[in-house]
Amino acid sequence: MIRELKTFICVARRGTFAAAGQEVGLTPSAVSAQIRTLEDSLGVKLFDRTGRAATLNSAGQRAIPLAEEMLQLFARMGAPATENDFHGALRIGAIGTVQTGILPQVLVALKAKAPFIEASLIPGVSLNLLSLVDSGDLDLAIMINPPFALPKDLRAEVIAREPYVLITPKGVRGSDPAQLLRDHPFIRYDRNSFGGRSVTQFLREHKLSVRQALELDELDAIVKMVRSGLGVALVPLAGLWLENASDVRIIPLKAQTFYREIVLLTRYQQRHAPLFNLFRTCVVDAMAKHSAQAPRLDLGN
Repeated sequence: MIRELKTFICVARRGTFAAAGQEVGLTPSAVSAQIRTLEDSLGVKLFDRTGRAATLNSAGQRAIPLAEEMLQLFARMGAPATENDFHGALRIGAIGTVQTGILPQVLVALKAKAPFIEASLIPGVSLNLLSLVDSGDLDLAIMINPPFALPKDLRAEVIAREPYVLITPKGVRGSDPAQLLRDHPFIRYDRNSFGGRSVTQFLREHKLSVRQALELDELDAIVKMVRSGLGVALVPLAGLWLENASDVRIIPLKAQTFYREIVLLTRYQQRHAPLFNLFRTCVVDAMAKHSAQAPRLDLGN
């Protein structure tokens, strides 16, 4: 009956037997047969069927949280007696600032808790990592929260909010971000990236016209360009450059501060998997330590 419960939840989430079948690898008729078996066992109808759509009725709505609870209990039955009993592979995607930020701490903690896990790291930009998780080529990814709705079978949990600041070469005077952006060449965070779209939106909202000098996607490279005196930039407070932040001026945006959200992305059906939850615990612990050690900057909000 476990597979019928999984199919039931999938149909409820996807809205049609055909869409659910694509996710679980069954034909629509096989999905229909599983739902019929479940309904016969329970003695109630779970869906109102209109054309191709399958909408939960009142009995189905009551059944969903119970089905999820049963699947969680089933997953716990297969969990290892101790963390050290974990075996297998974990395919992790991460953006650049995560790779050089919290990820080493996360992997050290994971190795200590589950020494037999084989973790592989796949670097990439957020849009590419999203596609790899969606296709099943990655188990999870730590990336920037996309500025659009996720596919229904993906789940993102916000684990950090990173404020943007204006950075300038050391010799640049002035403290008004808007004026500095108007007066100096601008090194743009790639507008096609999730983080760069936030910069573009900020400039548009505040009607700021800039003189673009360069456009890059790599944050540490952007900071190097600013250090070299090529211009000013809007960047999040994240990355290796913070270890030598004294080489540039950091100017808070005060009340105009905007943020990028870092999320832990996985497929919806994996959210209760014991190995994923172990990794998530390592991420949360590393984030807490990182926040406690990070230098404080008065953002003026």
